[in-house]
Amino acid sequence: MRYSDTHKQETRQKVVKAAARSVRAKGPEGVSVAEVMAEAGLTHGGFYAHFPNKEALVAAAIEEAFGQSARHFGRVTDGLSKAEALATFVDLYVTPEHRAHPERGCPLAGLSSELPRQGPPVREAYERGVQRLVGRIVGWLPDGMADRESLAVSLVAEMAGIVALSRAIADDDEAERMLAAARGRIKHRMGIVQ
Repeated sequence: MRYSDTHKQETRQKVVKAAARSVRAKGPEGVSVAEVMAEAGLTHGGFYAHFPNKEALVAAAIEEAFGQSARHFGRVTDGLSKAEALATFVDLYVTPEHRAHPERGCPLAGLSSELPRQGPPVREAYERGVQRLVGRIVGWLPDGMADRESLAVSLVAEMAGIVALSRAIADDDEAERMLAAARGRIKHRMGIVQ
């Protein structure tokens, strides 16, 4: 049977999407090549036709996870003013939904503590994702604001940190109160009072 010219790329993309879910849910060390390939509907033996090793798969998965988050937030913020886009981003990021579903969430909130133990390709993929996220937030900050990049880094750290912390809290009600308070503080600090 002859495959289309794009078959290999389409197959690789299925594997990367499955790996992106896995890396967000289980962390880089928890990714199983056999499980990822099975989820993509492929055999374990086909893995090396797409990646030289697990590290390359994890790096591609992290790129894809950041890309999925960026596309999602892009869809919901397109056409909004800077202030509205930032408020919408905060309202969607610092939520019980994001807390409950790390497998679909931003990799920043779930993977930061695990990256120091990873090799350069994985760390570089992660750093590119963080830089793009910070850049997006810089674009939403008021033009005349001093040191916008530093503020954007601080906002990203606060949002990812509270989501990560809320995931460690067993009491759902307490976690939701923490998220709501953080959302309110972030928006108030940014002058986004609705």
